[in-house]
Amino acid sequence: MAKHATPLLDQLESGPWPSFVSDLKQQAAKRAKNAEKIDFQIPADVVDDLLGLLELSFVDGVTHWKHGGIVGVFGYGGGVIGRYCDQPEKFPGVAHFHTMRVSQPAGKFYTAEYLRQLCDLWDLRGSGITNMHGSTGDIIFLGTTTPQLEEVFFELTHKFNQDLGGSGSNLRTPADCIGQARCEYACYDTQNLCHTLTNEYQDELHRPAFPYKFKFKFDGCPNCCVASIARADMSFIGTWKDDIKIDQEAVQAYIGGEIAPNANDHNGRDWGKFDIQKEVIKLCPTACMWMEGGKLKIDTRECNRCMHCINVMPRALRIGDDRGLSILAGAKAPILDGAQMGSLLVPFIPAEEPYDEIKEVIESVWDWWMEEGKNRERLGELIKRQGFQKLLEVTGIEPMPQHVKEPRSNPYIFWKEEEVEGGWTRDITEYRKHHQR
Repeated sequence: MAKHATPLLDQLESGPWPSFVSDLKQQAAKRAKNAEKIDFQIPADVVDDLLGLLELSFVDGVTHWKHGGIVGVFGYGGGVIGRYCDQPEKFPGVAHFHTMRVSQPAGKFYTAEYLRQLCDLWDLRGSGITNMHGSTGDIIFLGTTTPQLEEVFFELTHKFNQDLGGSGSNLRTPADCIGQARCEYACYDTQNLCHTLTNEYQDELHRPAFPYKFKFKFDGCPNCCVASIARADMSFIGTWKDDIKIDQEAVQAYIGGEIAPNANDHNGRDWGKFDIQKEVIKLCPTACMWMEGGKLKIDTRECNRCMHCINVMPRALRIGDDRGLSILAGAKAPILDGAQMGSLLVPFIPAEEPYDEIKEVIESVWDWWMEEGKNRERLGELIKRQGFQKLLEVTGIEPMPQHVKEPRSNPYIFWKEEEVEGGWTRDITEYRKHHQR
């Protein structure tokens, strides 16, 4: 029997889609049924009280969670997000309802046994509610009390050899795509680079010292399945330097209808006969493709590796062999300033162990951001405030054509005095003095 009436929440179960309310009710019933069998370390009715508190928030039109709270585990500044409700007398089960972030393995590969162990631990010492890789990326344990934090942490580290993830103004838990484990398009070993940097920067992950949060994300190819270009302060996107490999016989098979485009994924619709001009060549963003003598041609110098042609004709086109990654910087969701995509910082860099070149770029960016960044200012906002040229200066990266989206549309060019020949600089200085008089 439910502890609290929830007529407004019940409406959320009436639609055609699965409802989180149904899941919470199922968990509440499970805990009530097992309360006599299992020695739960937090109140058995925690999920019932969670539903009641949410219903009250809907009735009042305001949240009943208090803002944050300083709570954590010994030696760590991140990994635990404090949650307290403002109605502890009415809903004692959620007087404390802390969230714990558990670092996910690279590529998110698990054994069934490991997942069972996590669930058993959280059923005993938490609410049993989890969020597997939501917007933060980590395994999320939702809801426990302050005394249980150290207990959960001890079992994670000693029994499961697992660590907490990042939260607060620190390096957030790095995330990567499945990479070369399953994907033929991956240009580098995303899992190895993600795992290596996670271990390398443990101090930055667990002890907040940054102006604000900082995210690494690793995409094996420009398809960007992790959406690093939109979400990561520093994104690592696989690419290649040489030509796209073309199987001309397969191209003709696509044109002739012998092979279905888009890997036969038509979303249940018949789009008609495949038209390579309309569906591939004219959709190339840099117009680097054309048909000549019945063969498909690609000007590699103009190709920006958007992957569209490869996605449409995967049996005819393949990624090149000279592979590495591009580094982009500054993507984020809207906080102080609007949302922005990452800007290309390193057009191409080999992704080879021990990744020293990549670490040099990371650490030079961090040194600048920690020195110049304001409180709660993401890297992208600092770049916007001080200019991309400043980022190139601090990283020691030479400006190159790939950094330029398009030529300047106005005639004003600004030079630093040390970049100009001495005589010309003196003339300009005298000119300025004359007009100031």
